[in-house]
Amino acid sequence: MPVDPLRVISDLKELRTLTADANGAQRVAWTPVWLEARAWFQSKLKGLPFEHHYDAAGNSWTTLRGRTDRALVLGSHVDSVPNGGWLDGCLGVLAGFEELRSLAEDFDGEPPITIRLVDWADEEGARFGRSLFGSSAFAGTHTIEADRGRTDRDGVRLEDALRSCGVNVEQVGEAAKERGGAAAYLELHIEQGPVLEGMGLPLGVVLGTKGVERHAITFHGQEAHSGSTPMGARRDALAAAAKLALEIRPIARRHPDAVATMGSVKTFPGIVTAVVGRCEATLDMRDLDAGVLASMFAEARAASERFGKEEGCTVDWSRIWSIEPIPFDAQLIAFCEEAVRETAGVSHRLPSGPLHDAAEVARAGIPTVMMFAQSLAGLSHNKAEDTRVEDLMLAVQAFDRLARKTMKWLSEGESSGREL
Repeated sequence: MPVDPLRVISDLKELRTLTADANGAQRVAWTPVWLEARAWFQSKLKGLPFEHHYDAAGNSWTTLRGRTDRALVLGSHVDSVPNGGWLDGCLGVLAGFEELRSLAEDFDGEPPITIRLVDWADEEGARFGRSLFGSSAFAGTHTIEADRGRTDRDGVRLEDALRSCGVNVEQVGEAAKERGGAAAYLELHIEQGPVLEGMGLPLGVVLGTKGVERHAITFHGQEAHSGSTPMGARRDALAAAAKLALEIRPIARRHPDAVATMGSVKTFPGIVTAVVGRCEATLDMRDLDAGVLASMFAEARAASERFGKEEGCTVDWSRIWSIEPIPFDAQLIAFCEEAVRETAGVSHRLPSGPLHDAAEVARAGIPTVMMFAQSLAGLSHNKAEDTRVEDLMLAVQAFDRLARKTMKWLSEGESSGREL
């Protein structure tokens, strides 16, 4: 029974109608609209040979039992950012749902291995700032202590919001039990960037997720009157920060897939009549190669000290967060490339700059790969997010090929006793 891409697109449009307004998607995790989206999905399961349950972290699991407990896991997320797009996350969930329907028909409800579809809870972290919530609980990297005190902008505590959605923060770690039997993980997602469109390609094969170095940088100079302080006598903290903001661009451009962003700058005292005495900035650097990432960080730090000295300032660095590069599985990358070539005629390998739930699954030691569908204008996280219908159809078909190749690989490994 071949997959039906038009049915996936119909489901996506139905979900958009249910959970979006004039500003875009409003499926923010731990809110009534998100719960409505999940209830809508469960309604789609009626009459189908699937089991469904929520785990201790709020992840939604839909299972087609096979002849063995070894499982191929398909997944993504239904939650969105505020005013988000109609495809981010939910494309992967609904393409995975179509795959379950197709495989159930093909094998009379019992494929050679178990197939599981997961809608991860709170991938975006839009309300409480904690991205990859459900998948990190699954992977065993989640820390309850770090999350217990989190609040949203209205002062609502994360643990209270979870409780209202049936999740006990003290038991979130029990979601790691779901790893039992998981032998491979596949995720389809829109690219959220301009690379594939720029190359004229509908689909891409994801090599892994980039590592991240995220730091707060503070330049300390001297506040002074803007009218009476000669230019040569100034210790302008903003001038040093501005030089660094320009320097990180050539640092990143020396590496083909690297990116670096100074996304926030605050000045003190922050008035028009005073030289800036203190400037606080943030720096985000990403690359798939750990050595490149370390080199960029070292270059940026050295540059900050050089510019600080030039402007008569000192500089302090404080790590906000970091994560190592996470490469995906070589065999699954090969299967993904085959599936894309067979469907679209040409393939391209690229890293993912954004983090995804797939990164946490890979950290748990489960073979993982992602497939990207082209994003028009490279836009995501806003209502303008879109992908051509023909490219969505190709994505669903290619993802079906990838799933079947992986299922065959896993089932052959099961019958031969081969370790995968």
